Amino acid sequence: MIRLTLYTLVLSGFVSASPAQDPLSLNSTKKFYDVQAHRGGRGNTVESILPSFAWGLVDGATTLELDNGITLDGEVVVWHDEEITARKCRDTKPVVPNDPSFPYVGKFIANLTLAQIKTLDCGSQRQAEYPQQLLYPGAQIPTLKEVFDFVECADPTHQILWNIESKIDARFPNRTAGVRDFVQKQHAVFQSSPYYLSITYQSFDWRTLTAMKELDPRITTSALIDEDTAFMPDNSTTPWLAGLRLDEFPGPSFGEQVVQAAHKIDADILSPTATVTIPSPKDPSENIPFTTQSLINEAHRLGMQVKPWTVNRLDIADELLQWGVDGIITDYPSVIRRWAKQHGRSVAPKYPKQRIFTCLRKHMQLDSGN
Repeated sequence: MIRLTLYTLVLSGFVSASPAQDPLSLNSTKKFYDVQAHRGGRGNTVESILPSFAWGLVDGATTLELDNGITLDGEVVVWHDEEITARKCRDTKPVVPNDPSFPYVGKFIANLTLAQIKTLDCGSQRQAEYPQQLLYPGAQIPTLKEVFDFVECADPTHQILWNIESKIDARFPNRTAGVRDFVQKQHAVFQSSPYYLSITYQSFDWRTLTAMKELDPRITTSALIDEDTAFMPDNSTTPWLAGLRLDEFPGPSFGEQVVQAAHKIDADILSPTATVTIPSPKDPSENIPFTTQSLINEAHRLGMQVKPWTVNRLDIADELLQWGVDGIITDYPSVIRRWAKQHGRSVAPKYPKQRIFTCLRKHMQLDSGN
């Protein structure tokens, strides 16, 4: 865990000594029901490219959700996977003749430079599980700064919110950049953006959440968790939860233990899986939902919000709404926004399509170097 005081970081230039202008608080997200466009809304558009976030704005999302990787040369890019997968991206040409790293497909983000990554076509392949995805052939993996710049063009008054994940692998440190690199490099991009305090910082690796809170207590943090990160098959301490064991918390239910652990690391939001069931601690032959009413009640008792993922079915959304969740992360933000509105929730306004797509054309040209 990074042990740096805020005072040290101010002196080092990592945090500004002066407060940000017009700071946003966690309560600002309560203005609209928090419909989060997962990877920009991958049910409708190929994920994590500039057009993904364009359609998230068109669909009226409250929050744009995305993931970050760190390249070999230290650039913060927007991509979900640790590696470049053949099912999502295609090689075009090496960045230089006879590049020994070519082909780049199949390589880890951490082992490729930004220039190498920028040669990839990541907009030409529709995923079989999302048959309605729009394709954008030739679209590149963007940097986080490029996404901020594009969205600011379409959102000049900076109304959109962000939920940004550090895609670090706590099990395999050699596959991704480390905690310190993620936190410092992401924070530097956050702080230089007009969206600085509109950002929630989320991770399955809770070490990055504690490090970000230490670096900058003003950043809202969200603790991601699912069955793979909560437990280890051999009952050893999971590497994902910053050294915590859920069974060391009083509970009395599993959901309450999860909340208490997230509260221990000062997370502002808990973001559990909403579509998974796990064996009941009382009766292993019986499965119970990972996200429960008792989990949500305990989070609210401790002053935390709950925003489950990835909810693409309205029957699940109905139950979560009845239980009182504060937002929903979905691949179909247009559907969840319409559903939230039907249930009497205030929803974020949509942005003018003409402005969005004018900005998209401009920024995709900049991204390609034309």
